Amino acid sequence: MPSGRKGSIHLFQLAGVDLYLHWSWFLVALYEIQGGRYRYSSIGWSVLEYLSLFAIVLTHEFGHALACRSVGGTANQILLWPFGGVAYVRAPQRPGATLWSIAAGPLVNVALAPVLYFAVHIAGAIGWAETRPDTYMYLQTVLLIDVLLLVFNMLPVYPLDGGQILRSLLWFAIGRARSLMVATVLGFVGIAGLIAYAVWTRSLWTAAICVFLAINCWNGFQHARALLKLAKLPRREGFACPSCRTAPLMGAYWRCDECKQAFDTFTTRGVCPHCGHAHARTICIDCQELNPMSEWVVGAHAAPGVVSASFEVK
Repeated sequence: MPSGRKGSIHLFQLAGVDLYLHWSWFLVALYEIQGGRYRYSSIGWSVLEYLSLFAIVLTHEFGHALACRSVGGTANQILLWPFGGVAYVRAPQRPGATLWSIAAGPLVNVALAPVLYFAVHIAGAIGWAETRPDTYMYLQTVLLIDVLLLVFNMLPVYPLDGGQILRSLLWFAIGRARSLMVATVLGFVGIAGLIAYAVWTRSLWTAAICVFLAINCWNGFQHARALLKLAKLPRREGFACPSCRTAPLMGAYWRCDECKQAFDTFTTRGVCPHCGHAHARTICIDCQELNPMSEWVVGAHAAPGVVSASFEVK
């Protein structure tokens, strides 16, 4: 998955979200527009069709971003590139919050489908198929684009929306790490099927999408392995992350901002034992959220009067 800034152009900011366009978009746009010009009497309609494709993609990605924000997450960047769009969202590490952040994107396509279908139906009823064939063809194509994007995104193949929705649902039952492991393993199976389809249809474009999916699925698999190892480490009683409610690890997993030495911030109450520097907040190794250490204190085992602490992951 590309960086939101590297090789991209900043277009504008909307609702606090910066929109970027990757340079490779123009190359694919030129190819697709040239290929679609034969469906219309003018190439202008082909340009409009391609722009409509990315308007739908952009709306889809804004669905992810706004839903993520509604559950307390962060989402401030969207990238458009040849494979569609990427909303850089960071939802709270809870299954419900993650599920809503992912599901909101496809729900945008679901909402658009009846509107576009009604437009096509009305256009057909008033005879635009004969009197305005370009307009009628354009409406039909945009409807088809929306439906195909919805169907493709809902395939249970990680990291597509369908695969991430499956992971979020499994999270409720088997936990964060195991749900990601199951979703990525099933994702590899789905990608294998897509590769077979690409070979059968001799589609280089589908093959390129498979490469992209495989890379991200592998990254998800590696993350799942790391989470499983993390889950086996001993945890400290009496504290819980205010964001994800996970107990912190026991051990020197934090690093002082001043002397860069590793220490256990929950043993020293945020004060570095090497240089005596006191930190303001502490980071959760599980969800990577920063919170004042005083907010981590829970239960009868928690000590009162805790000094605020801040640290970096070792």
